[in-house]
Amino acid sequence: MADIFAYVPHKVGVVEDIAYEYPDAAAKIDTGAAVTAIVTGTGADLDKACETLTGYYKEVIKVDQAELSYPNAEIIRKVLVNIVPAGAIVLAPHDTFGMDLAPGLSVKMDAGYAADIVDIEGTDGSDLKLVRQELGGAVSTHVTCDSSSGAVLTIRPGAFTPAEDASAGGSVTDKSGDAGDLSSKRTFVEVVEAEVGDVDITKSDVLVSIGRGIEDEENIEVAQELADAMGAVVSCSRPIVDAKWLEKSRQVGTSGQTVKPKVYLAMGISGSFQHMGGVKGNPFIVAVNKNAKAPIFQVADVGIVEDILDFMPELTEAIEDL
Repeated sequence: MADIFAYVPHKVGVVEDIAYEYPDAAAKIDTGAAVTAIVTGTGADLDKACETLTGYYKEVIKVDQAELSYPNAEIIRKVLVNIVPAGAIVLAPHDTFGMDLAPGLSVKMDAGYAADIVDIEGTDGSDLKLVRQELGGAVSTHVTCDSSSGAVLTIRPGAFTPAEDASAGGSVTDKSGDAGDLSSKRTFVEVVEAEVGDVDITKSDVLVSIGRGIEDEENIEVAQELADAMGAVVSCSRPIVDAKWLEKSRQVGTSGQTVKPKVYLAMGISGSFQHMGGVKGNPFIVAVNKNAKAPIFQVADVGIVEDILDFMPELTEAIEDL
């Protein structure tokens, strides 16, 4: 099987959670494979990210250049083409950055490409047997990807088991000199931080998150009562913000806030990739939905098929009676 490389994003030296999930994905491709992490950036932040990753990868490749201080997919594609050997498999996160990076990378590598991978069933010769989701997660599809000349796969965050053992004792290899031409037609302007409203959902350990199942704006009070009883905060999926029932700062998802709670109650939320992409850190997920086939049940630790407008008041009452 081909060599496996994983591109690891980081922010001010803190690596994204997908970094801890890549080894599980790589093991499902080839149980004996050693996956190599690739990190780009500059200065102390890059060094901090590399130090963290040596606990989980035998080899960490760092590329330190001023042009990489902001993750520009156009430039990083060039870096990876110069560093990754022909025929290798490259793993990238399936998020807005990964969706920008990966398709063009597969073209430049003349390699296979598959996006939004939620499971890997193994290999059949050079064919990778993959599972991905369609129609907002309503349908799982089993596909094959020819990796005979390499492959680029985007991995859905949260789909694979994160590594807990940080004893890999890996080493860092500096390939900054191999980066090549880092010119770009794009120009970084600035980072605009998401607005923080009256409540910062990114700081909460427990979230009661509501979706279309709440049905009416007046019913949000039912969720608030449950949140109050639990010492939690109410968050939501995009349809609630689009309806102007809650402010944008309460939205969880790829177009909203990224949260890392310890407990996440998904009330009447279907569980699309766009929503779950904003839930990080492997929280304990409790999902309640009338639709027994809702995608949220595939990632939930506890799934309950019920109308949330019946369920939430009963749970609130039970908690208050404790």
